[in-house]
Amino acid sequence: MHILIATDAQWVLNEIQAVFGSSSTTIQVVTNGRLVSPAVAERTPDIAILDMQVGSMGGMAITMDLRLDYSSGALPNVPILMLLDREADVHMARRSGANGWIIKPLDALRLRKAVNAIAAGGCYAEGVPVPEAIVEEVIASADDVAEPATELLNQ
Repeated sequence: MHILIATDAQWVLNEIQAVFGSSSTTIQVVTNGRLVSPAVAERTPDIAILDMQVGSMGGMAITMDLRLDYSSGALPNVPILMLLDREADVHMARRSGANGWIIKPLDALRLRKAVNAIAAGGCYAEGVPVPEAIVEEVIASADDVAEPATELLNQ
């Protein structure tokens, strides 16, 4: 397996290397987000692991860049695992086209599960927002409460 890692944080790199460092895995590290596309053009990874913050171009922008390059035919499709700083970043990760994401801090079990799922063509998501059906139910309940209050104000 060939893994491309985009990070400028040594601790992130150490965590990933501890999990995937073996003779059957090659790891390519890019510390500048702008160099990810050229690295992919040079050698297509089986998966790209992108940190949220990578110098002047973070994981969201890198993911969107790779997806645009793929849609134009300039690069092959690359499965992407994004390393999020906080749960609030989940929405942006979904919108950017990442195949999956993990919310830091990292651990070996979650990293391995996420990479295996994504490399096999699936997805992996943490901190997924509340399903829309539940949100719609809450909104409907709030509307039921609001109607009687409006009627009282109009009297």
